[in-house]
Amino acid sequence: MILRNYAIGIDIGTTSTKVVLFDEKGAAVAHHSKNYPLLSEEAGAAEQKPDEIYEAVNESLRETVRKSGDLAERIGFISFSTAMHSLIAVDAEGKPLTNSITWADIRSEPYVAAYKSDYGGDAVELYKRTGVPQHPMTPLFKLQWLKNERPDIFKKAEKFVGIKDYILFRWFNEWKTDHASAAATGLWNLRTKTWDEEALKLADVTPEKLPDLQPTTYYWENLSDILAKKSGLDSSVKVVIGATDGPLSNLGVGAISPGDVAVTIGTSGAIRTTSTSPILDTEGRSFCYPLTENHWVSGGPVNNGGIAFQWIHDLLQKEDESVAYEKLSKDAEQIQPGAEGLVFLPYLTGERAPLWDAQAKASFLGLTLRHNQNHMVRAVLEGAILNLFSVYSLIKSQVGKSEVKIFATGGFTNSSLWKQILADVFQTKVSIPEHTESSCLGAVLLGRFAIGETKKLEEAPVETKQYEEIIPNPDYKNVYKDLFQLYQSLSDTMQTQYKALHDFQNKHKKESGE
Repeated sequence: MILRNYAIGIDIGTTSTKVVLFDEKGAAVAHHSKNYPLLSEEAGAAEQKPDEIYEAVNESLRETVRKSGDLAERIGFISFSTAMHSLIAVDAEGKPLTNSITWADIRSEPYVAAYKSDYGGDAVELYKRTGVPQHPMTPLFKLQWLKNERPDIFKKAEKFVGIKDYILFRWFNEWKTDHASAAATGLWNLRTKTWDEEALKLADVTPEKLPDLQPTTYYWENLSDILAKKSGLDSSVKVVIGATDGPLSNLGVGAISPGDVAVTIGTSGAIRTTSTSPILDTEGRSFCYPLTENHWVSGGPVNNGGIAFQWIHDLLQKEDESVAYEKLSKDAEQIQPGAEGLVFLPYLTGERAPLWDAQAKASFLGLTLRHNQNHMVRAVLEGAILNLFSVYSLIKSQVGKSEVKIFATGGFTNSSLWKQILADVFQTKVSIPEHTESSCLGAVLLGRFAIGETKKLEEAPVETKQYEEIIPNPDYKNVYKDLFQLYQSLSDTMQTQYKALHDFQNKHKKESGE
């Protein structure tokens, strides 16, 4: 009898799909990825073609199986991860009437602003039921936009689904979505684990217009013969519905116990902590999504991570070389923590957590004649970390542990200075996991729990290895404590001016004919 102890994790990301084959110890043995474009054919749009992503999933799966060689017969299951907040309108046959409208699409911003203005305190009550801050990323407001701006499509749509729902429908001819993906829509009630009646009324949809709800541990027993033949897998391979990329990344890096914190900084960023029950912010500034019924991931996504470093790099260094980034970091290391009072609010592309303000603007504050470009670079790197710390400060009092563990992933780990700033601001040891495909591994670990190979999620058959640990410098504790208080105060003050800045920029851009 063949021991089927290998498994595949599929992560449907914003810019690519990644498929990774893992052995029973969590080591990656084969992988393939396929990129696809993000389309922006009008202001604020960020869409993708669902069928391109479907083909990317199938191609990446087929190629990964091919690369696995004889190991393919030892694959027991496939488990899914997906980017959150996508929305696709489909007709009665399941054919897309729209592109996949991604989390980055902000065309529903006017509807978010109108809701907050009209409903006031009800907005916080909606957050308490759904765990999702009001923002253009959420399908709740995308549906309002679609109803008003594309009424013919809205009326014609048989269902409104996410990108993973669409892939699995193409595989199994069933409309199902997992609780984690449903939670990210802003339409799911985290207490009842059903579609929220008030949210559905706001979106003007009924439960019949949405996929059937399933726990993240739900799985199909077999592949279809056609899919098995196309992929090169045995038809007995199971398919676990899985969850979303953020919660699964926590699981993949080992940040699964209460008090563990996962920090990711790529182009954007996020900070997430795990708990045994939902953690909500009293003012609705952090998210809360399920991983399983007994594991909840709270925190916040930020728009401005590596994109801030890229901006200052492009501003100061014209050549597009990695060595230029290294030089900027090395030069900025000569500047003392706090950048001699130069503070950078990193809202270059608006901001999600903790502001949830698409009109937010970036700014340098405290600039004097003694500051040079090295001060500016250090302030930018510090600003990105201080912003993440401000998100963590929303939930840390409810974590239940005075001592936390930080697991960090993303492109920022290539900068020794940036990693050190993270440790120094948090005054906590930072662990850098050995592997990089944390969402794919998280999907596989959830899959092993789903099909009964492990009895508890915490008893995953793999201990995430760390290849580097960053120790905080205690000498910088007070300076960063003071700097964070200053950062918070300046951010609060500037937030009152963002709408005026936004209006001014738009008005005079139009007047200048741009």
